[in-house]
Amino acid sequence: MRTHFLPFHLPSIGDEEIAEVVEVLRSGWLTTGPRVHAFEDAFARYVEIPHAVAVNSCTAALHLALDAIGLSEGDEVLIPTMTFAATAEVVHYFKARPVLIDCEPDTLNIDPDALEPAITSRTRAIIPVHYAGHPCEMARIQEVARRHQLKVVEDAAHALPATYCGKKIGTFGEMACFSFYATKTLCTGEGGMIVTANPEYAETARVLSLHGISKDAWNRYSAEGSWFYEIKRPGFKYNMTDLAAAIGLVQLAKCDRMHIARKRIAEIYNEAFADHEAIVKPVTRPEVEHAWHLYPIRLAVERLRITRAQFISIMRERKIGTSVHFIPLHLHPFYRDQYRYRQQDFPNALNAYERLVSLPIYPAMTEQDATDVASTVVDIIRSNLR
Repeated sequence: MRTHFLPFHLPSIGDEEIAEVVEVLRSGWLTTGPRVHAFEDAFARYVEIPHAVAVNSCTAALHLALDAIGLSEGDEVLIPTMTFAATAEVVHYFKARPVLIDCEPDTLNIDPDALEPAITSRTRAIIPVHYAGHPCEMARIQEVARRHQLKVVEDAAHALPATYCGKKIGTFGEMACFSFYATKTLCTGEGGMIVTANPEYAETARVLSLHGISKDAWNRYSAEGSWFYEIKRPGFKYNMTDLAAAIGLVQLAKCDRMHIARKRIAEIYNEAFADHEAIVKPVTRPEVEHAWHLYPIRLAVERLRITRAQFISIMRERKIGTSVHFIPLHLHPFYRDQYRYRQQDFPNALNAYERLVSLPIYPAMTEQDATDVASTVVDIIRSNLR
């Protein structure tokens, strides 16, 4: 039994991030400024794409991306039911309809085979979500999009620094949106990024992110700036601060090291769970590099004398935090009632949800922490087999 509680997640913030934030505080420039633009440039180089626009959340990024592609009232967007609320709610901002799609039974990513039957004359876009950090089947998704002249906006909130067929996630759709929330693989507290190869999309997102004001507005209080600005269209207050960007620059520099640390924890878990039929491990297909934002196991509850909720409770008693990702959207009251979805409409997602438990996986964990988690999971399962 552990003596200290292991949280489900802790951000990997060190002295370097603290020093950079202090430097920004002393600079006198706290909001959008030179650090934000340096972070955008560095992130674009890292993802290997021409344009990056920093914003204050991945939700904001998704909203601006859909605005840039011209989503309108009455349009439809195909999204997975196995995702967080933000993927769907941004579609509602336009009075458009999110059309839910079931997931693949192994990766829990959006099922490419289920896309075409859901396409109508109103369908405008697909938002694939790279669940847990495992890339979606982008080649097939892109082919469907090409055939039906649909836009693809990647929800890459989990997916830094994943790759698919040797290419960085973020380079497959018209745009991709990343999250830098406190639990993500790169953390700025709150924050997000839009990346794209299309300069017009980037310009639209940049202008809309700060009230629709002309793009150089951030610089108007500097020695080189001007008081004059123009509002090109109504926009939003979605800009990132230099405080957040300062953290992001340090985090980006150690992104690969943090990925190696998470991957090592996943390897410890994979080895520990290899011979346990009551534990379904997350898959990694050969053509991908998994980001390992999450490590979601599925319990074979039909073989156990305890429920998923009881398993989570016992883990907490044993001083280990866990979570569940996700409650599928079609099970939430709004989507169930608004669109008359039934539980069984998406059988893969429902089956997975009833069994899912996310285990801790973050760079601040030691190998002993990971071993403790794995051995505790195995012990609880062995003690509760039917």
